[in-house]
Amino acid sequence: MNELVERLVKEAALTPEQAQQAIATIAGFVKEKFPMLGGAVDQIFSAGNKD
Repeated sequence: MNELVERLVKEAALTPEQAQQAIATIAGFVKEKFPMLGGAVDQIFSAGNKD
């Protein structure tokens, strides 16, 4: 996930905090609209938090 944060900082001119919030918002949206993907979304976005 760090790579995604870095890319958002660079390409969207967000602060790291804004990038992390954007990612959390997107993850929540996907889980809400596609509940069957909830576990996969959690795994994808939590993987980067182990660094």
